[in-house]
Amino acid sequence: MLAPLVSVFLFVFNTLVNLYIFVIIAAVIVSWLIAFGVLNTYNHLARSLVQMLDALTEPVFRRVRRIIPPLGGLDLSPLIVLLVLEALQMLVNDYALMAV
Repeated sequence: MLAPLVSVFLFVFNTLVNLYIFVIIAAVIVSWLIAFGVLNTYNHLARSLVQMLDALTEPVFRRVRRIIPPLGGLDLSPLIVLLVLEALQMLVNDYALMAV
């Protein structure tokens, strides 16, 4: 009886986590493009994209930066968030499979 409900929950959870992972990767790539001068933030579309990605990722990155500050200009917060999300996804999937 609970198996279909659990599978729907897992599908939604995994989809949301994977979507957020995609957003994090996009934010990292956009930040590199800005740093290397490929992306011009004076462009309205580019500036809107950067603001959207910052609004989605910066609150999470800020919490990680409080614990681990950037080391010599290298910000490890996206990597740590990605690792935590992958671990959380594995944990939830394993517990859900054991519950069914």
